[in-house]
Amino acid sequence: MPVMGFVKFERFFRAAGGVTVDREDVKRYLDFVNDALYDLLLMGQAAAKANARGIIEPWDLPITKGLQECMHGFERIEEEMELRPILDSLAAHPPLDATLSEETEARLPVIFGGVSIALARTFKFIDAEMK
Repeated sequence: MPVMGFVKFERFFRAAGGVTVDREDVKRYLDFVNDALYDLLLMGQAAAKANARGIIEPWDLPITKGLQECMHGFERIEEEMELRPILDSLAAHPPLDATLSEETEARLPVIFGGVSIALARTFKFIDAEMK
């Protein structure tokens, strides 16, 4: 990850959960969040197929109330930090059997950010002294 991208993520984690991260943490974080995003897409694919569609729409994704709140929190933080360009490239996913609608594709960075907020807050909740 480029230095500027790392610095933004470092600031993001401090703002989101008061957590200090290093480069190795960011790599593990990206792997975790990409896996979580892929799992959401797999469930969305199943919902789309159950409704006889080959296109995954935003309402097919199993977005919980808690994740929705984290997505809103991410949008507030993102306005200040301008992480969206970085997340656009990081929110990659392996190929699926179904296609993502344009609206679903556009929401991936915000979902990615919402999972990121949830993760940062979880770290602080589990261990308030965590660095």
